[in-house]
Amino acid sequence: MAFIEKGQEIDIEAIKAETQLSAEALQHKESRDQELADILSGKDDRILLVIGPCSSDNEEAVLEYARRLADLQKKVADKIFMVMRVYTAKPRTNGDGYKGLVHQPDTSKAPSLINGLQAVRQLHYRVITETGLTTADEMLYPSNLVLVDDLVSYHAVGARSVEDQEHRFVASGIDAPVGMKNPTSGNLSVMFNAIYAAQNKQTFLYHGQEVETSGNPLAHVILRGAMNEYGKNEPNFYYETLLNAIGRYESMGLENPFIMIDTNHDNSGKQYMEQVRIVRQALLNRDWNEKIKKTVRGFMIESYLADGRQNQPEIFGCSITDPCLGWENTVALVEEIYTTLTK
Repeated sequence: MAFIEKGQEIDIEAIKAETQLSAEALQHKESRDQELADILSGKDDRILLVIGPCSSDNEEAVLEYARRLADLQKKVADKIFMVMRVYTAKPRTNGDGYKGLVHQPDTSKAPSLINGLQAVRQLHYRVITETGLTTADEMLYPSNLVLVDDLVSYHAVGARSVEDQEHRFVASGIDAPVGMKNPTSGNLSVMFNAIYAAQNKQTFLYHGQEVETSGNPLAHVILRGAMNEYGKNEPNFYYETLLNAIGRYESMGLENPFIMIDTNHDNSGKQYMEQVRIVRQALLNRDWNEKIKKTVRGFMIESYLADGRQNQPEIFGCSITDPCLGWENTVALVEEIYTTLTK
């Protein structure tokens, strides 16, 4: 075995104790979480936007974005419910590159997991307590779930993790919505098998104990596009794919059919302005088909303060991972969605 221990032993409970929600903040979060659950289960017909930076690389930039998003949420609250992307761990295709706040809380310094864990919890805490928004994060490391299980309101299982049994089983025990992305191959069966596993009871080892879960009825689809064997993007937000996914929900007898369209990644080919066109097309598809309207009720949008991306963190609020819509384009898109829904 070639595992070398680095630094002190990490006490997750001690880290959590530093940032506990007040009774008032907890009540506010629980109220928003109920609204979110009602949207996923179809009791509330508002559109869900999981929106924010590709990665939370800079605490102050993320908080500035959160403050602006909170103001925008108030203006569209009767038609749109927003949960902010506060993504703190990033999967890397070959293991290289920026791996997220949890690994490297200061991009100008060396990685530090102990500081990263503290930074992750603090950022989610500050977004909730300072802006009133609730947050979403990718569950890249299931063992880290305990760090933010009382703060994060929406979890995503990414394209590279969705076939992993531990991710599926842990998702079955989470008391919050979990979006399952299709794998990079585009195989929808993999994603639907993950949803089936997450919606059902499971027994497995977790943190050294045998545990049993009750199943998560709010596990659902995220369509993020695919890449074929030749490296070409294959979007999957089109009309036929949506009907195919709805048919699979029906044939498998899954609870709470809900489809979220990831407007970036392989749906856009990481051409960030394509996100606008993808949302428009999906809204048209909803108008053309009642089943699609009832099921396609969410968008995942990558958005930050500045348009595009950069290799080094030089421009405040510009992504250092995937390119994002800047703030002005974000406002324009959200207002367009709102106007379309109001017609």
